[in-house]
Amino acid sequence: MSTEVQWSELQRDPKSVAALADRGDVHVRRRDGAALLLTRVDRAAATASGAVHAARALRSLLAHLPSETRAAAAQSLADEFPWVDLLPAEDRSRFVADFARAFQGSAELGHWGMLDQTIREWQATAAVHSDTALAASLAKAIDDDLGPVPPPKKD
Repeated sequence: MSTEVQWSELQRDPKSVAALADRGDVHVRRRDGAALLLTRVDRAAATASGAVHAARALRSLLAHLPSETRAAAAQSLADEFPWVDLLPAEDRSRFVADFARAFQGSAELGHWGMLDQTIREWQATAAVHSDTALAASLAKAIDDDLGPVPPPKKD
């Protein structure tokens, strides 16, 4: 159960807002910024722990599957991420492994940017595979000297 209160209500009557947080998450609306989420530490810890256990189980499950079953797992992820179908078969299985590793790493750290980055990078790879001219251009060897590399710009 989630409840929404205004910032002024939290300032005016923090005990009643805390009582609401005992029953469920509280969204605190602010005029001058993004809403805040007030939740109990034990509930947040249980959520984080559940994510870690789910990630570990998924990674272990995928590691023990035979290769043909791993292909079925890739197809399951393709249901969620339709662009996976644009990847070559060997890249699909690599995506599944990368997804599971990033999921576990993100869950363990409590920061989901790693998983988000993995998905964005694989989506970009799928976009390259969808454009045959671009894929062919990027697959060609670079034989030309492209000149000196300029030094990094200083901030």
